[in-house]
Amino acid sequence: MITVIGSLNMDLVVETKGLPKQGETNFGKSFATMPGGKGANQAVSVSRLGADVQFIGCIGEDLFGNELLKNLKNENIDTKNIQTVKNSSTGIANILLSEGDNRIIVIPGANYELTSQKIISKKDTILQSKMVIIQLEIPANTVLKVLEICHTANIPVLLNPAPASSFSMDYIDYATFITPNETECKDIFGVNYEKALELYPNQLIVTKGKSGAQYFDGIEHKFIKGFKTNVIDTTGAGDTFNGAFAFAISRQYPFNDAVEFANAAASLSVEKFGAQGGMPSLQLVMKRVASRI
Repeated sequence: MITVIGSLNMDLVVETKGLPKQGETNFGKSFATMPGGKGANQAVSVSRLGADVQFIGCIGEDLFGNELLKNLKNENIDTKNIQTVKNSSTGIANILLSEGDNRIIVIPGANYELTSQKIISKKDTILQSKMVIIQLEIPANTVLKVLEICHTANIPVLLNPAPASSFSMDYIDYATFITPNETECKDIFGVNYEKALELYPNQLIVTKGKSGAQYFDGIEHKFIKGFKTNVIDTTGAGDTFNGAFAFAISRQYPFNDAVEFANAAASLSVEKFGAQGGMPSLQLVMKRVASRI
């Protein structure tokens, strides 16, 4: 069982040819509401690959919350540990798509009701886990409590440090794997983040979009090339990578192969619209991995 602890958001997706300047109004191309949140996205990524997944999180007492809960159930994710919080709105993410890239504003809402006290009450559930995935769209104290529980119980944790502004260096000693993208890594460790990679071999993995990923294996820097792909929407690519990497590690893939597998999954995810829309099956990922052999 892989346990994902984190955020559930409804994504409000606006596609436009060009982003407006300050004070300017532009016409957009399309609008859609789609299930999202880094936690939910990563859970869907893992589940579609065939793993058993349970989710711990909070939603508001509103229509968005009901839709998100229904979506996770449809993705074969165990939702019994998702709590509906009164007097709080479900989290949303305002996503602007333009010129093959995205800009995102998140309003946490009920995600910030996932307190450390709630995590303590879910300790027995967490201890059932083969692996835990967590991100930073929930309170910092909650993240630390999860890390402490898993560290004591020797349960591996993948920490996706997004948003990077919420990252604490205290997390490093507890997290088994830390997976920032290149921008997040620079924000946390500085422009010369290669030195940080050397300090945390086989722990810190930097995702680099179409360029693939990078880590240090204790002897040398490893660069895992990205896959050629037809980009439609990059939203959720990082979440797909994280879910796929966790899946591969839980299936005891060698470290380098796990990164390669995650790269392949992420390359497939950008070929369809929406954070979860392109998250692939195990069969599709294996086919793409084989295409480079």
